[in-house]
Amino acid sequence: MRPLGGVIHKHFAEAECFCFGIIRCMATKIIAQGVVHKVPTDLREALLSDESALERWQDLTPLARNEWICWNITVKQPETRKKHIERTITELKAGKRRPCCWIGCIHRSDKPISPSVQWVLDKQSKSK
Repeated sequence: MRPLGGVIHKHFAEAECFCFGIIRCMATKIIAQGVVHKVPTDLREALLSDESALERWQDLTPLARNEWICWNITVKQPETRKKHIERTITELKAGKRRPCCWIGCIHRSDKPISPSVQWVLDKQSKSK
């Protein structure tokens, strides 16, 4: 519902911002996404709660953000995911630009999976 006289600003593609000719504007911060993945809610909340981590996140390339997102969403256990998100915030603040020891996002369709990554995926599927 839009208040009378409210204006939706074009600057906010994902959030509506209503201003009434006043300097103050209630707006939702827009967080940069990855190439394939969108930022999940839990990671978004963690980034919004830490200004330093958010600043570093916004400075990453779309491919680097995609790697962090994929690294967080591909875990199976909720507790592991929570640890990954905490580690994401810590490592961003430490200046890391990509997750360490990660085979990379396998969801990208703009490039083929490398032979080494395919070997890891094959090995994982055989062990299940």
